Amino acid sequence: MAVDRSFHHRTPEERRAEGRAARKALPRSAHGVWSPQADRPDPVALLTADDADRQPDLVPIRWGRMSASPFAFYRGSASLMAADLAPLPRTGLQVQLCGDAHLSNFGLYGSPERALLFDVNDFDETLPGPFEWDLKRLATSLVLAARNNGFAEETARASALAAVRSYREHMAAYAEMGELDVWYSRVAADDLLGMVRAKRRAALKAAEKGIAKTRGRGSLQAAGKLTEVVDGQRRFVEQPPLIMHLDELPEATGTHDLFDQYARTLADDRRELVRRFDVIDVARKVVGVGSVGTRCVVVLLKGRAEDDPLILQVKEAGPSVLEPYLGKSRFAHAGHRVVAGQRLTQAASDIFLGWMTGPAGRHFYWRQLRDMKGSAEVETFQPAGLEVYAEACGWALARGHARSGRRIAIAAYLGVGDRFDQAVADFATAYADLAEKDFAAVGKAIKQGRIATETGV
Repeated sequence: MAVDRSFHHRTPEERRAEGRAARKALPRSAHGVWSPQADRPDPVALLTADDADRQPDLVPIRWGRMSASPFAFYRGSASLMAADLAPLPRTGLQVQLCGDAHLSNFGLYGSPERALLFDVNDFDETLPGPFEWDLKRLATSLVLAARNNGFAEETARASALAAVRSYREHMAAYAEMGELDVWYSRVAADDLLGMVRAKRRAALKAAEKGIAKTRGRGSLQAAGKLTEVVDGQRRFVEQPPLIMHLDELPEATGTHDLFDQYARTLADDRRELVRRFDVIDVARKVVGVGSVGTRCVVVLLKGRAEDDPLILQVKEAGPSVLEPYLGKSRFAHAGHRVVAGQRLTQAASDIFLGWMTGPAGRHFYWRQLRDMKGSAEVETFQPAGLEVYAEACGWALARGHARSGRRIAIAAYLGVGDRFDQAVADFATAYADLAEKDFAAVGKAIKQGRIATETGV
């Protein structure tokens, strides 16, 4: 019987050859040669343009949070870095990018089997693109975080190197694994404890405490903190301007219609589960740094009784900040883009991930507000702890890229030496310097009254 070879996968050796060819076209050391383009956009103008479609009363909160430090500014300026990366030569080795892979967008969360995993946990900007873009954003965030904590410049560079080295070494391991083994691979909380135990025993107690705290963060805990009973009905506690019941939110009928639209994007079994809950309250919620001002609400649902709550977050999804430079998403719906990117990249994803089109044709995606979710408090890190965390982030990023992209070619491109590591660390140091200058420019614009801020919220 003739074999149909129309669906042909490249052999491992062909993939390795692809990586070696990419290395010749763009040497690894070239990633460290960087300076701003002569026609670089004005950072203040570019970032304030992002405010055009945001909720006006929340924009000053966004700028207040971004003005807290260069690291906070960097967290909220993914669109600016995308514009700076765009003119650079690219490896052409594609993965599903996080798109905003700074270290605060990694963290712990619960899998559907209730295992506690560590992974990328923000996909608002996800899009296919060259693997090095995520690595450069991660490495730069580590330099800025180290500086923010007052660490020596040697420590800042060591943290960036640790992340890239971890990425390279784990990518090499994934390149030798079979498809199913890569797909089932995960970074568990116990793996993190093992890393701390092996390298920095002094930080072990703090890590164990943080993981234990994360295990207790679920819908019941969130309901206890965020809701109250009023006239016999549980509802969100008003915390203006961070949590508010707003008049422009849809009426009950409209809310249920939107909920049904979202439920239709879930798998059959999960649709059956979510429809066993009743929507009992909706409120606006302010989240994050870069996301402040985009539309976000929280939905309170009740199962069989008061002690069976579920809180879902409904967050606006627009075009990825990478799309002007990497091309439009193949998904017509931005919420679908976010959900598909998360499901492809994460080891296990929230069972309630879905999307819908809301009022005025805006796109949204849904997920649990808290499901054993926890992120590191970067400001509390000591130098040794930051380096271990950098290694964990590099590992998690490699796992997601290996699952979604050309892992064998990427591993061949990276090689076994540290040339690429050193180059990305050079880039991260130079870009962190630029981010600090951009932060100062924003501070000047605030003092001149060109940007309004609201701090402390």
